[in-house]
Amino acid sequence: MKKLQQQLKQIDGKSYKGYKQIQGKYSFSDYELFIDYVQGDPFAAPSKIRIRIPNQKKAIQPSWKETARRKVYTEDGLTRTVSKAVVKNQTHVKGSGKSGMVAVDQPGQEILERTAVTLGEQDMTVCLTVGLPANGRRINGREAEKLFFKVLPEVMKYSVFSVKDEELQAACDLADQHEAIEIEMKENDWISFIADGSILPRESGISDRPMKNAVPFTSPEENRVSFSIPHRNEPITGMALNKGIVLIVGGGYHGKSTLLNAMERGVYPHVKGDGREYVVTDPQAVKVRAEDGRQVTNVDISPFIKNLPHGADTTQFSTENASGSTSQAANVIEALEAGADTLLIDEDTSATNFMIRDERMQELVVKEKEPITPFIDKIKQMRDDLDVSTILVMGGSGDYFNVADDVIMMDQYVPHNVTGRAKEIAERYPSKRAVVAEQEFGTIPARAFLPASLQTRRGKKEKVQAKGRTTIIMGRTDIDLDGIEQLVDPSQTRLIADLIMHMEKKGALKKEQSLKELLDDVEQQIDTKGLAAFAPFKDQHPGELARPRRFEIAATLNRIRTAKVKDLR
Repeated sequence: MKKLQQQLKQIDGKSYKGYKQIQGKYSFSDYELFIDYVQGDPFAAPSKIRIRIPNQKKAIQPSWKETARRKVYTEDGLTRTVSKAVVKNQTHVKGSGKSGMVAVDQPGQEILERTAVTLGEQDMTVCLTVGLPANGRRINGREAEKLFFKVLPEVMKYSVFSVKDEELQAACDLADQHEAIEIEMKENDWISFIADGSILPRESGISDRPMKNAVPFTSPEENRVSFSIPHRNEPITGMALNKGIVLIVGGGYHGKSTLLNAMERGVYPHVKGDGREYVVTDPQAVKVRAEDGRQVTNVDISPFIKNLPHGADTTQFSTENASGSTSQAANVIEALEAGADTLLIDEDTSATNFMIRDERMQELVVKEKEPITPFIDKIKQMRDDLDVSTILVMGGSGDYFNVADDVIMMDQYVPHNVTGRAKEIAERYPSKRAVVAEQEFGTIPARAFLPASLQTRRGKKEKVQAKGRTTIIMGRTDIDLDGIEQLVDPSQTRLIADLIMHMEKKGALKKEQSLKELLDDVEQQIDTKGLAAFAPFKDQHPGELARPRRFEIAATLNRIRTAKVKDLR
């Protein structure tokens, strides 16, 4: 502490680059401070620090980290207390640029594995970014002293040192409950569970918080299940959707897409009070949509599209500017290649000609002239041949009644099971459209991304940088992630950017593994070494990182415009 105070006095008023002298480790009474990275300019990206708190100063119960899930939920709870303390901090540090700024990687509504707060065997580490104070571009040592000796101790005092054991135990209780629901789902072959009383609508298009005065979810009797979960006196009840083909229908603005969006986000756990904390979806579920203009590299879309004009090969299809139908076909195949068990599809974001062709269009444009086999003719094959389920929002075509196992109708945000009525209507008004699919779905590709895919050089430097949630700059090209709807946090994008750089430096693609094997390796590394395994600097602040799923990593690789891909079949 005293050494840091002396250094700040010595460099006061000097050039801002003088702050480089304070990099290092400092012992405070309740924690150790690590100043890992010092910004070169008050207007540049802020400095990175770590605060390491030994268990003797803040007791962490062994039970809070006895399972990987409990540990993640406890770390999430601690991160939220730090975030609240940062926001409530009343001490103002003056200066130019980012002077006095203190920030932690703030979680959203999802509970994600993060680097913001990590629990070790003997200690806890809190990662923060701070803006070192300046007057113009000169060091403001007095304000820096205020930052390190008043602001940071207060943030720690009102967060990790004051959080009640009951709060962290509640996080662990929620972890146990989510695990119990997932076990129940696996045992009963459910692909999604939505608890009675859940609040599915969100506050607005730009807010992920629950809508006030929204209609609570109520399960249809035909789908209602009841079972016991830990830390709850009465059984939990709600709607269970069985494996197979589930159709969600209803009028416009009655809640079809709201229900699907909740299930789409249900692949991640949510915090207590979110309204969706007991909405749980198969973790291998992937949202699929049309994505005009995306890059597609060497993907076998022949199960859906064949015989293109000019004889283009669809078993190894590539394009720099995919259409709605070819992009959606590629998205389906790529999801299956990465290991998806369930597909989530909304007609609003789908290509119409990919989803359905009615009998009139089939009559006008004969089979020999139409390269697309619509999704409706492949959906049962996916279920029967591949054991892949589909949850589909469809308000425009009753032809899907014939293939659905379950039909849920949303009526003023209330779901009703109308499977019997839908089947009766299908019998009364038989479809005259011809099924055009072959007898089997087709083979799922096994592709290897080659080292030349990762062109990270920009001039003399290598650069892979996340820009928000939806863009990664890799060398001279941008990777557009806007169509990856289950990528929910910018910190997940940062982890994927670090992963790409890590794979480039380590030559990970030289093994020519299949994409599935590559994703298995990545997940194993995260499980054993943590998210920081892919950070650019070891034993330092790893950056603001959160764990993405394998599917979002795969989707990012598939959107690299410089990708070079080899078919391993």
